[in-house]
Amino acid sequence: MARMDRTKKAEVVEGLNGVLGDAGSVVVAHYTGMTVAQMGDLRTRMRAAGASFKVSKNRLVVRALKGTAAEGIAHLFKGPTGIAVSSDPIAASKVAVAYAKENDKLVILGGMVGGVAIDANGVKTLAELPSLDELRGKICGLLKAPATKLAGIIAAPAGQLARVIGAYSQKEAA
Repeated sequence: MARMDRTKKAEVVEGLNGVLGDAGSVVVAHYTGMTVAQMGDLRTRMRAAGASFKVSKNRLVVRALKGTAAEGIAHLFKGPTGIAVSSDPIAASKVAVAYAKENDKLVILGGMVGGVAIDANGVKTLAELPSLDELRGKICGLLKAPATKLAGIIAAPAGQLARVIGAYSQKEAA
């Protein structure tokens, strides 16, 4: 493998620092034994969910973590590690956990969400939560339901009054 010169390393560290600093969540996983096609499939799924999967030298990643909220996960970078990153706090973990269920060569080690380091079980639990868009939809539904019920309650007495008046008019007509 070709050696990187210092300026190239500095550029990689700076780029990773920016990505990790802006991340809503980071998932760290081992990918030993995955084929190029499997890595491509994982990256495609990540992109579709608004996340990304990167592989970089562990030493460079540990340097890039310094000064970011994800600094507490530096101990996870041993062996062949990949990083799933997303601005959404749930997207990266959802895709990583779903892919790990299908392919046992992707082993989740842990991660970070909202500046808090979490273990592999924490990542799996996070993946079970609904996404931000799903939560927004549920909240809108909850807010809309009382208004619909209120409109029905307000309209009900008027409808009953109309039926009573209609019944009296039919009674008088008969």
